[in-house]
Amino acid sequence: MLIDDHRSVLWGLEKLIGSAQPAMEVVGTATNSAEALSLIGSISPDVILIDLELDNENGVNIIPRLIEQSKALVLALTGTHDLTLHDSAMLAGARGVVGKADTAETILKAIAMVHRGEIWIERSATSRIINQLSRRKTAVSASPEQQKIATLTRKEKLTVAEIGHDAMACTRILADRLSISENTLRNHLTSIYAKLDLGNRLELYAYARKHGINKMVE
Repeated sequence: MLIDDHRSVLWGLEKLIGSAQPAMEVVGTATNSAEALSLIGSISPDVILIDLELDNENGVNIIPRLIEQSKALVLALTGTHDLTLHDSAMLAGARGVVGKADTAETILKAIAMVHRGEIWIERSATSRIINQLSRRKTAVSASPEQQKIATLTRKEKLTVAEIGHDAMACTRILADRLSISENTLRNHLTSIYAKLDLGNRLELYAYARKHGINKMVE
């Protein structure tokens, strides 16, 4: 699903994604949040590509509502180099940020990676976001978190530890390092997110580093 207040941009993105069929296709478009939220239930998109600079709306504020009302993964689209805006989109729940000036190949690759449950983000942005996520969680007491960690199986702890070492590794590489299939890795991650009350790999990376889960399994 595409959300952008410029119909010419929507048209161009629709043509671009259409060129990648059958791997992906556009199931719906919207020019504002109201249109998007009214459509989302009927079209059930897997990925939502949203412009962060919508006319009279802040795209970042819309991201949590899109996630609440669908199972879609959100990829932010922007024409600005404002790193604060990029980071805010990730902290709001986006799985990545792609630039309007990026190549067609890059945009399609970002959509595909987010669809696979991976993260599309520049490595230089990772530390900034991790620090902000860690600060958000400083108020959480240690005891309840240790109880959550105790519910992880050894294999799940090994998975968390591996992500704690390298948050940006793709699913295939992580699975190879853990000597498991990509499908098994995705199942582990689903279980881990539920047990630790986390939403994505960046949050898991921050959690692993903060609580030293990687040291627990060394």
